[in-house]
Amino acid sequence: MMQQYLRLKAEAGPLLLFYRMGDFYEMFYEDAERAARTLGLTLTKRGTSNGTPIPMAGVPVHAMEQYLARLVGQGVSVAICEQIGDPAASKGPVERRIVRIVTPGTLTDEALLPAKADRALAAVFLGGKARNARAGLAWLNLASGEFRVTECAPAQVESELHRIAPAELVCAESAELALAFDGARTRVPDWHFESDGARAHLLAHFKTDTLSGFDVDDMPGAICAAGALLRYAARTQSQALAHVQGIAVDRPGQYVLMDPVTRRNLELTQTLSGEDAPTLFSLLDGCQTPMGSRLLRRWLHHPLRDNSPAQARQQAISCLLAGRMDVAQTFAAAQSVDGVADDGYAKLRGNFNQIKKLKAKYPHLKAVVSLGGWTYSKFFTDAAMAC
Repeated sequence: MMQQYLRLKAEAGPLLLFYRMGDFYEMFYEDAERAARTLGLTLTKRGTSNGTPIPMAGVPVHAMEQYLARLVGQGVSVAICEQIGDPAASKGPVERRIVRIVTPGTLTDEALLPAKADRALAAVFLGGKARNARAGLAWLNLASGEFRVTECAPAQVESELHRIAPAELVCAESAELALAFDGARTRVPDWHFESDGARAHLLAHFKTDTLSGFDVDDMPGAICAAGALLRYAARTQSQALAHVQGIAVDRPGQYVLMDPVTRRNLELTQTLSGEDAPTLFSLLDGCQTPMGSRLLRRWLHHPLRDNSPAQARQQAISCLLAGRMDVAQTFAAAQSVDGVADDGYAKLRGNFNQIKKLKAKYPHLKAVVSLGGWTYSKFFTDAAMAC
């Protein structure tokens, strides 16, 4: 068994390896000592190696998510090894394989993601020489599939990273980056950023013959960063990223440029002492959903230089406000309708008394029920109109 563990640990490299054994994920050697310090686990021993006891520590399978959250919160990446063979049919150790890698920038589990902030994974590539030097950046929100790129002068990389605020930064092994970046850093082989290979990887992923449709032909550095980033993200998930279906471009001058000191002093989303409130975001955030809060947070960190998109947002909000109910009332009404619908569609036929009560309480019932599923929304709408 230990031979199998050592082989998988060599595959995981510097990552902490969660090795599945029955109802526990076990760790051995340096991983066990590291996990015991980080998570406060009890350090035990299992067998010996060259006469020296082998350190061991473990976490229960049912509690894995909470331990993962604590590790990722401290910038620790974890490789999860599962049993994929049948113990009853196995001769010797059960077959195991690393099925998933969890890093600060590749979180997709709802339990591990912050409710009101994005967890982006970014890559940076420095290309060109002397006066023609350019930095290519790419970043990916693995949970939503949003994939964006940009290019800038090397001196502006730090400002761009503060704008994007990635949880993890991927760069080449030989890259020399003197950046004040607080997130996790991951090094990958230099060839991941090689131009032809990166372009080929993007073409294969998007199943296209050219990247012209994404408007990135004039951004060779960004293409290098995007290809390396997508390759790294796919490796952590051990599967194709089918939900990543395009690349969006951030052009220089699209947003107001703010250096890290200015962004910090404005206390947009964090106070000078590192707290979440009181900030501009905490005062403005009246969003009813985490998705809305994340979008508001993104807008605050990306102030537009062009008035047109901002005016379009205002017009859209004006249209919504023109015929809406009070926000709290809308959600309460939707929940009431959902509760009624849960009782079963068949039971509601002919039972108009309940619908009359809902209509009296929520005059805009017709608008509310349109938020529901088609199987009952039309019935409620017709019934309400008849009442």
